[in-house]
Amino acid sequence: MINKVFLIFIGLCLWAPMARAGDDCLDYKLTPRVTLTTPLWRKEVVQPLAPMDLWHGNVIATLADNYEVGVDLTGIEDGWCVALKSVDAAVGYEHFLVHIDGRHAPGSCAYNAILTHEDEHIRAYLSVMDELADDMRAAVTSAANAVMPVFVRDASDIDAAIDELHRTLQAHPDLILMHQRIGATQEIKNKAVDQHDDGSRLRQCGG
Repeated sequence: MINKVFLIFIGLCLWAPMARAGDDCLDYKLTPRVTLTTPLWRKEVVQPLAPMDLWHGNVIATLADNYEVGVDLTGIEDGWCVALKSVDAAVGYEHFLVHIDGRHAPGSCAYNAILTHEDEHIRAYLSVMDELADDMRAAVTSAANAVMPVFVRDASDIDAAIDELHRTLQAHPDLILMHQRIGATQEIKNKAVDQHDDGSRLRQCGG
């Protein structure tokens, strides 16, 4: 029992200077500069070999969600303070993969009717980020402001500290909720596109 108490005491003695050093880093917390951009997007149209469903087409959207962090390094007596200085966020759709049933020849009436419908879906996706851009910027700013500086004793640990800042940023509840909003909004908008299209354009082509 005495040995256990002694070990705990030693642990507390070792931890206390580290805690004080970590607290010292709070003096070096910054208000991060935040930029938000949307990536350039591209569209690819393919025709699968297997027959497709009633609507003869679909679109798969790829959402980019990248955060580049900049840091400020301050040497203090016991080590280094690594503080978040900037966040360059690139969030938006970067690739749309359109499938059109291979039974419709490119340039045919049915092919063009399906492509027109899928292009409406692409516009719906793109409108999501236009609509939520201000809220997204606010979420990134809130998350960035909540990231506290990290203390390291050795310069070799700075990269790990930067990774920790990055993980802390992306795990912030405001960013998680914002991505949930993006998912819900894109679902609503795409359902509206399908409800608006009664298939008459394709039927007029004999599809």
